Amino acid sequence: MSEQNGTIERVNTLIIGSGPAGFTAAIYAARAGLNPVLYTGAEPGGQLMITTDVENYPGYPEGVMGPQMMQDFQKQAEKVGTDVRYGTITKVDFSGPVHKAIIDADQEIEAHTVILSTGASAKWLNIESEQRLNGSGVSACAVCDGFFYKGKDVAVVGGGDTAAEEALYLSKLCPTVHMLVRRDEMRASKIMQDRVMKAENIKVHWNTETVEVLGDKLVDGVRVKNNQTNEESTIAIEGFFVAIGHKPNSDIFKGWLDMDEVGYVKTIPGTSKTNIEGVFAAGDLQDKIYRQAVTAAGTGCMAALDAERYLGEQGIV
Repeated sequence: MSEQNGTIERVNTLIIGSGPAGFTAAIYAARAGLNPVLYTGAEPGGQLMITTDVENYPGYPEGVMGPQMMQDFQKQAEKVGTDVRYGTITKVDFSGPVHKAIIDADQEIEAHTVILSTGASAKWLNIESEQRLNGSGVSACAVCDGFFYKGKDVAVVGGGDTAAEEALYLSKLCPTVHMLVRRDEMRASKIMQDRVMKAENIKVHWNTETVEVLGDKLVDGVRVKNNQTNEESTIAIEGFFVAIGHKPNSDIFKGWLDMDEVGYVKTIPGTSKTNIEGVFAAGDLQDKIYRQAVTAAGTGCMAALDAERYLGEQGIV
């Protein structure tokens, strides 16, 4: 149960974010008797809410739609006692032994432990056709969705390590991978560039920008422009992968938590612990390597167990 400190609610465990990491943390915390309160954030369910078929998460032999999977996670979290609330944490104060958070700019809550699972958002090109066909041939994760394009020609947008990794992964599944690079060189590390250039079925298009993803209900091509000659052309593809990076949703934690240069929250290796005692991070907020639902869920479990131990050490539970 939560307690009232004057007019301010105080809880044992506050979970910020509602993807696989947040809901898994909630399930473990609730079963441990921590009475967690979870705020969903502006995008309940996270990136899986814009994911169609999920076939690589254990326990779903027939596959599952991303939104349905997140509904299942939420139902399980609520069934074991999680208080799921719709709202967005807009500000935090980690200066004291009891942590504070502001919900929707006007309501305050205090927590002995906080689990951060706000995730990361894929960067997009921000063109209408990309958004319209998202989930219908447009994806931001080759490892997640590449299997559905086995035997089909695809395109990857980007010139960094992520794009190179996505192109190489897809090259094992697809006859031809068109890599669309905006400049006349890649930003990827030399070893990744070498691997791309050695792959016979990866075709690199230099100085190339996407004008429009083509298709009515499903992707069937992409119109591109050479940014030196302004000449436009069409490439026939059935899958369009955007690999221009991710942005961790960590802005409200800046100034409190240690982060890398991009904004991913740093955790003590082998744990979910941040540099602030009683504050733990899980999921894509602190993982720029794997970025999978199953790994996010695993770190959510770690965060709940770390929070339980911390509360026990403090004599709170």
